[in-house]
This record gives sequence, C-alpha cells and structure tokens, in this order.
Amino acid sequence: MMRPAAGTLAAILALAMCACNANPVDAPATVGGKPTAAAASTGDTVIARGLDHPWSVALLPQGGFIVTERVGRLRRIAADGTMSPPIAGVPVVWAQGQGGLLDVALAPDFASSQRIYLSFAEPGPGDSAGTAVAMATLGDKALRDVRVIYRQEPKLVGPNHFGSRIAFDGKGHVFISQGERFDRMRAQQLDMLQGKLVRLNLDGSIPPDNPFVGHAGARPEIWSYGHRNMQGLAIDPRSGRLWESEHGPRGGDEINLPQPGRNYGWPIISNGMDYSTNRPYAETVGTQAPGMEPPYHVWKKSPGLSGMAFYTGHPGSRWNNSLFLGALADRNLIRLTLEGDRIVSEERLLDDLGARIRDVRVGADGSVYVLTDEDDGHLIRLQPPMTGR
Repeated sequence: MMRPAAGTLAAILALAMCACNANPVDAPATVGGKPTAAAASTGDTVIARGLDHPWSVALLPQGGFIVTERVGRLRRIAADGTMSPPIAGVPVVWAQGQGGLLDVALAPDFASSQRIYLSFAEPGPGDSAGTAVAMATLGDKALRDVRVIYRQEPKLVGPNHFGSRIAFDGKGHVFISQGERFDRMRAQQLDMLQGKLVRLNLDGSIPPDNPFVGHAGARPEIWSYGHRNMQGLAIDPRSGRLWESEHGPRGGDEINLPQPGRNYGWPIISNGMDYSTNRPYAETVGTQAPGMEPPYHVWKKSPGLSGMAFYTGHPGSRWNNSLFLGALADRNLIRLTLEGDRIVSEERLLDDLGARIRDVRVGADGSVYVLTDEDDGHLIRLQPPMTGR
C-alpha cells in the first residue's frame, strides 16, 4: 500500500477542516444503506510501514507498540516508528490462508507482570490447525515463560475462519473469539469449540459460573455459540458490556452483545447468502428462529469487519462515545456514534487510503491507531477533530 501523495493528503486535511468548521450532523444509522463518508480527522500520520500483513497492535503504557504479523512475527515499534527485529519465542503458527499469528493483548496487570496474550492458528496432526491462545512474559528481545492456555478442539483441515480476538472483562476473565473454521454446523455443536465465544480465567482455567459447566455433551469453556467468524471483540468501558463483530457470508456482517449460554444462530439464521449461489445456505431457515438471537446490528452488504475499539472519555472530541471497526472488504474505517448502547449514525473514514483496515485501537490521549493489512502494511495514527472547531 502506498502512502497518499502530498496533494491527496492535503485534500484530505482540507476536507477534514471543512467538516470540523461546518460541524455537520451525522446521518441516521443505516442497515444496508449508504453511510456518511468523511475524512473527519485533523490529520493522519504514518508511524511505521513495511509490515507483512500486520494483524493486531497493542499500545504499550510507556509508549510504543507491539504488532503481530500474520506470517508469525511479533515486533516492537517505538513511538518514533523504529521497528525491532522479530521478537523470539513466539509459538509455532500455522501461517496458511487466513491462519497465522493473530491478536495481541496486554494482560490487565501488564505494568507489573509484562505479560501478554497472543492468539494464533496452531498446527495439529497432518495439515490440521485450530485457534489457540498463549500467555507469555514480554522481554526486550524474546518472550519468556510461554504457555498455551487455550486450544480449539478438535483441530480441522482448512485455511479459513480462525477469528480471533482477546478481551478482558476487568473481573478476572479473558474472552476469546474464534471462527467455525468454515465448517458451518459445528457452530451449533456444543461438544466442539468451533464457532464459539469462550470465557476463561486469566490463567486458562474454567470459571465455575460459565453457562455450560456441568452440562453433559457441552464444552465448559463456552460462553455463547452460533458464531461464524468473530474478528472484533471489545468491552465498552462505560458499561462493562462485551461487544463482538463477525463476518457474514455474502452480506450479513453483524454486531452482537453476547450473553451467557445464548445461541446467535449461525448458520440456521443469517442475513447473508452463499458465495457460490447467491442464495441462503441449505441450513439457513431465515433471519430469525425460536431460541436464537438476531444480530444487534447488521450490514446487508458486508464491509468485512475486523478489529474494533471503543472511543469514550474524551468529551472534547466529536468522536467521543463511538465504536470504531476496521473494514477489510470496504477498505476503510467505520465509526458508529453511540447513545448508550444505541447506534445512531455511521461514518466512514480513510476511504482515500484504499487499504484493508485490520485493527483499530484507541490511545489514552484520544489518538486512534489503525493497521492496514497489506504486503506493505502501515501503522497509522489519526488525530480526532475537536468540538467547536
């Protein structure tokens, strides 16, 4: 991906200044309609480039970043963009198709422990693989005390739908999202971990109040099920509520607020179509069914949702109380304006980059950081527009 030419960037900045001066009112949120398109930031800065399909970024409290590359590399990036050699000690990953090194998240006690969590496609017997999560201590040049705390079972053959994101609820639990490995009905089978959102204690043990603990024929790790390919996961800091986003097939990308033990329907209910026939899959009965949760928010045309992050606690910014989501297919950054849990408008940013947005994170100072999923992937910082400008 090439950086926009100077003239293009100047035009983006000029549009952003006009948008701030005009103080426009956001259009109503749409379901399958056309959202607002705007540059709506006061500038963007490329911090680093030359990353090989970066998948996730974590913001270090002392400054700088940790970035995963899907091929299996983990790197430090300094605040000035200086990039480290690959950090040693990363678990062996199955870097084929959509598999590889995926999410990175700092442990809640990172400041004292220096622990991080990594999700990745783990190789199994033959050419099989499955989503896994490891915990490790981050050193300057290598990981120490690496321990896999979760493994998706059974491992399957195929290159698709690994997920995966990691989120902490602040109550001693870690949530792990994953895909159904493109084996649709496994998302409905409670004795398998494909297509499930799982909840664990921070050490990987199983909380005794998980909804399927003690249920015969059900995996006790499961929090919710009936998911297709969850690539966005975040806790709303205002309420502590968990939000997740996932890819539909041809259409039907969705947001859910997953509740314990609930069935989110895939593939029995869906707003999307089979890629090959442009008709519903054989298992799909419609968009609703008894005992299954419809999506909280849905896009009839798939943006290709990926990483997500809440933007809260910055009342001086017009982006305050927003949810950001990366869009792979639409090649932009989605901003949803929130009133409580209600989505009231949608805006698209970074259209002019023409790059797949894989991850998005929000810094303590209100800056927004995105990763572009390209051969020449970029880490970019966006400065928010301020109110009254």
